[in-house]
Amino acid sequence: QLQLVESGGGSVESGGSLRLSCQASREDARFVRSDWCMAWFRQAPGKERDRVAGIDLDGSTIYKDSVKGRFTISQDNVKNTLYLQLNSLKPDDTATYYCAAGRRKHLCNEVGGDAYKIWGQGTQVNVSS
Repeated sequence: QLQLVESGGGSVESGGSLRLSCQASREDARFVRSDWCMAWFRQAPGKERDRVAGIDLDGSTIYKDSVKGRFTISQDNVKNTLYLQLNSLKPDDTATYYCAAGRRKHLCNEVGGDAYKIWGQGTQVNVSS
């Protein structure tokens, strides 16, 4: 049973920064990074959940067009932690941000967001104008 726990959300003004963290763990087994695809999603009220960024084991990344150049996804595979650095935040970035994982079947950044089945509880990011 994979557990994902996000942290680092908060309230900032436009142009501010936050760093989100996601710690992965299992109760009855080791977390084996290569078994999983991992990504960050976000969902704003009244809108669909949307993949913001993904990262594969080799460090290759994919980003939603609207966050390119502002957000950076990274991983520490010793600590089993996924990060999302949020810079130059805009009010449109306001959302609940979720860490997500799915069983690896293909190259992670070549599959759709529906491959992700395990979710953290989310961390709220509020950006004021």
